[in-house]
Parts: sequence; C-alpha cells; structure tokens
Amino acid sequence: MRDRLLKVSSALRMLSDASLWIAGIGLVAMTAIVAYQVYMRFVVNASPPWTESGSIMIMSWFIFLGAAVGVRENFHMGFDVLLYFLPPAGKPWLRAVSDLAILAFAAGMVLYGGELALRGWSVRIPVLGLPQTFTYLPIVISGVLMCLFSLERILLRAAGENVDEVEADATMTAD
Repeated sequence: MRDRLLKVSSALRMLSDASLWIAGIGLVAMTAIVAYQVYMRFVVNASPPWTESGSIMIMSWFIFLGAAVGVRENFHMGFDVLLYFLPPAGKPWLRAVSDLAILAFAAGMVLYGGELALRGWSVRIPVLGLPQTFTYLPIVISGVLMCLFSLERILLRAAGENVDEVEADATMTAD
C-alpha cells in the first residue's frame, strides 16, 4: 500500500510541477498582454478591447493554479501558531485537521465553482468570444487539485511518511 501511495505521490508531484509551469507561463503571458495594452494605448492610441479581459482571465488561472501548488508544497495558511505550543505527538494531528479543512474548502470550490461553470456555458464573454465558463473553470480545476493534494498529504501522513516540513528547532540542533 505504501509503495502505491509513493507512486501516486510521484505522479502528483509531476502534476504539481506542470501546474506551476502553466501558472508561470500564464504570469509571463499576462505581463506581455498588459505591456502590449500599455503600448497600444499610450503610443499607438488604439487600445485593443480584449487585452483587459484576457489578462484578467489569465491572472485567475495562474492564481488558482498557484494556490493548488501551495497546498501541495504546504505554503498555505494553517495553524502554525498552535504548532509551537503542542507537544511533538500532537503536531501531525493538527496538520491533519488543517489538511481536512483544506479538503472540505476545495470540495466546495469544485461543487460551487462547477455550478457557476455549467451556468456560464451558454453566456459569451463579449470581447473574447469565449464561454463565461472559462472564467470559473480555474476554480474547479484548482479545487480538484487541492482535493488531490490535501488527500495525498493525509494518506501519506497516515502511512508514516514525513510530509510536514522539518521543524525549525531540529535544524538548529543539526548545525
């Protein structure tokens, strides 16, 4: 069972890395679109209508994908202050509670974001010509990724794998 979890975890690592690359490419693309818009507005004096909507849509994609990667890499908000006061045996439990809260929140993103995405299929974004679903799809995809990543952390922790960061006091004593 543990070997299967580690194989799945390896696949999820590749999915997380791909999501991070897509988010990075989206950031560069949005920056290029905004630079193009500024050039067209102030130099050519003819700003294209699609640049603002396009850059905002790309921004929502890379923000949500980055948030999902943050869940996998444990860069999300948690109960960090409480971890300083807990004995070492209690810390994995608190982190598991944090992962369960993220799982529940992400499931809500999938459910309610999915409803929005389905409702927006017949509505077009005027300047882009795309269905409004593309505005809400990052919520759904990010929610699915967050569910997978938080479930991965819960299962790996239950299997005895160290998925939590190394404690600061352990690194200080190693020096």
